[in-house]
Amino acid sequence: MRRANPSAPVTLDIGAAGKGQLVDLVAGTLNSSGITEYLIDASGDMLFSGFEPLEVALEHPYDSSQAIGVVTIDGGALCASAANRRAWGDGLHHVLDGVTGRSVQTVVATWTMAATAMEADAFATALFLMDPAVLAKEFNFDWLQVFSDGSAAFSTGFKRSLFV
Repeated sequence: MRRANPSAPVTLDIGAAGKGQLVDLVAGTLNSSGITEYLIDASGDMLFSGFEPLEVALEHPYDSSQAIGVVTIDGGALCASAANRRAWGDGLHHVLDGVTGRSVQTVVATWTMAATAMEADAFATALFLMDPAVLAKEFNFDWLQVFSDGSAAFSTGFKRSLFV
């Protein structure tokens, strides 16, 4: 989509990685205190360190009382972003397209797994706006996108099991 004035400035909000960074800082404090097994859950941003893998349900983007699948975390971060969180009305939510200034309508939920929560948090938001293949050329992470038409796309390394 073309911007009406391509020379006008665009504001970028890098807060998408802020909660993930806080999770990483808490993990650093735990690690420096000798605590090596933990699950930090910051409402959609998780960091897990443990001996046994952990199964986590993937919240349905249209019904928070249901899951669309389960993912296994075997150490590292799992972060999510969804249009049903921080929503202000029909079709209005917190992930805005910087070109149009409107809420993104094609992607409704994303999950990413990465080494750190800050990375996974940023990737989860970025996947609302860009092709995951572009990010995958530069960064090591796994991902799942759910679209408004009910379809889904995912990386080959995403350890996922979607319910039919």
